[in-house]
Amino acid sequence: MLIKSSFRFGILSLFLFVVSTSASYGQEWAQKMFDKDKIDFGVIARGSDAEFRLKIKNIYKDPVHISNVRTTCGCSAAEPSKNILESGEEGYVQVTMDTKRFQRRKDSNVIVTIDAPQYAEIRIPITAYIRTDVVFTPGAANFGSVEIGKGAETTVALGYAGREDWAITGIESKNSSLTAKAVETSRAGGRVNYNLVLTLAPGTPLGPIREQIMLSTNDVNFKSVPLLVEAKVESDITITPQVVSLGMMVPGQEKTVNVVLRGKKPFEINKIECESDDEAFKIRMPKASQPIHVLPLTITPPNKPGDYSEEFTVTIAGRGEPIVFKAFGKISDTKTN
Repeated sequence: MLIKSSFRFGILSLFLFVVSTSASYGQEWAQKMFDKDKIDFGVIARGSDAEFRLKIKNIYKDPVHISNVRTTCGCSAAEPSKNILESGEEGYVQVTMDTKRFQRRKDSNVIVTIDAPQYAEIRIPITAYIRTDVVFTPGAANFGSVEIGKGAETTVALGYAGREDWAITGIESKNSSLTAKAVETSRAGGRVNYNLVLTLAPGTPLGPIREQIMLSTNDVNFKSVPLLVEAKVESDITITPQVVSLGMMVPGQEKTVNVVLRGKKPFEINKIECESDDEAFKIRMPKASQPIHVLPLTITPPNKPGDYSEEFTVTIAGRGEPIVFKAFGKISDTKTN
């Protein structure tokens, strides 16, 4: 009986070890896809937009499916940018703190559950200290959509309640296109008010902006206060799709795809040129000035099997810089009859 019991105990121990090792490996496998193992918001103002993007990259061959994202405290919330990440694809979990209903030190966790290609549950600690004496209105500096070359300005009000001599001593921005200044508007009875005037330079490059500026203060306990800044610098004319997919093509067999140019105001297209000398494309030129142009591109693929690409230059009346876009496809080695 003793030998049988020992044998059964050994088998049970081996089974538990295998299960534990597999679970541990699963957690480690998933953890490697996250760029952070903790989220620290630091010291933030009451009413501010406190957001953090926890980046995830699928570094494996199989698709990764995020089945659930949740937090362990009502002071925080989380949502994935997408639920399926293909091999090599990146995404993020947007984590936000509720700075309007909650104050002082708050600790939470964001829990990301993955159920494919295997199960794992990743727990990322969250911490923040929400100040009760500093309030931003609105909670972030959001420029919205800004046309390239135009620049923009926005204002956020800061209110402080506490010391009579409290002051902003400096503002740090890591983006050379973004500047800010603090204009004191009132000071009385331990209350201090500022207008934070933020300026986006006309030379700001295309694309989204999402970062924090840091306000330095003379407060010995909390020397700095972050403010979220967001903007999207867009061209006056956008093109959809930015990269045209021609798919698989057969030599001599016509294929037509549409490209849409959309402007903030009516514009006229002067000419459209191709980079190569293939003369494979025919483009129906629009004649009128209008805010949206649909360009049908008809290609008769040359007898050049393999990958095929073309670059187009669109000259706009009265616009110094042309619009450039590319088309990619593949030509089969099968000819039409």
